[in-house]
Amino acid sequence: MKALIPFPEPSPELFSISLFGMEFALRWYALAYIAGLLIGWRLIVALVKRPALWPDSGPPMRPRQVEDLLTWVILGVVLGGRLGFVLFYKPAYYFEHPAQILAVWEGGMSFHGGLLGTILAAWIYTGRNAIPRLGAADALAIAAPLGLFFGRLANFINAELWGRPSDVPWAMKFPTMCHDPAWQGCPTAGEWFYYGSELARHPSQLYEAALEGLLLGAFLLWLALRRNALKKPGFIAGSFFAGYGLARFVVEYFRQADAQFITPDNPLGFAIGSGSIGLTMGQLLSLPMVALGLALIALSRRRTPKPA
Repeated sequence: MKALIPFPEPSPELFSISLFGMEFALRWYALAYIAGLLIGWRLIVALVKRPALWPDSGPPMRPRQVEDLLTWVILGVVLGGRLGFVLFYKPAYYFEHPAQILAVWEGGMSFHGGLLGTILAAWIYTGRNAIPRLGAADALAIAAPLGLFFGRLANFINAELWGRPSDVPWAMKFPTMCHDPAWQGCPTAGEWFYYGSELARHPSQLYEAALEGLLLGAFLLWLALRRNALKKPGFIAGSFFAGYGLARFVVEYFRQADAQFITPDNPLGFAIGSGSIGLTMGQLLSLPMVALGLALIALSRRRTPKPA
């Protein structure tokens, strides 16, 4: 297989500084989280400042409450994302090495775990502050694709979570970052290198950024601003869950499965099934999201008052 588009080999770090003998770096992955949360926060604030978009001209939150909710969401994303990765993908390893569970700086975050953490954090905050939960869910759902978009771009910059081998014209060979020259056999620490055995692969991170981020985000905004969907509490949130679940299910056919599921008898890394027929862990975790999304959409339609 021949890669026709070379990987641009960006640095995973924007910059680094040394203070008191310690190295501090700002990475694209961290910036993606920051950008997604901050821009999402401002988007929700802008929406709640437009009462006409909401049922009975009453948004579910005040701008200050959106800011407070952001703090809870950050905790939910980080803790849920890490624990989700531990439980969904590498439970045996972390049960044997429990001290590594909180080592988030070594990588390993699960979107589905982060989503569950966000739902739990938002559930607690809205309950304590008497905020309509479906309305708050709609507001968070509109902002979520921004975080997904930036996060998938960061995955691409880090040359991680790439796709399955392919000979499409836009396939790429993804390099490896040199961290330990003696152990990895690479020339210079902090630079990309190739072992020489890399295969051309789908840049599935960009597929996800387009589907889960741009397309889904644009669709939700269209529903909110052009179809008055925020007047049906739960409809936007349901559309997000169903839309993300479908997008992730489709992209999993192009994305390389997690290494722990790949064996000589299961080269495609299915969590269930074998041969050429099966479902990956990402697809299994996405099916409940689709079901939840459809249930919320049905609930929102039943709760919407019918015109006389």
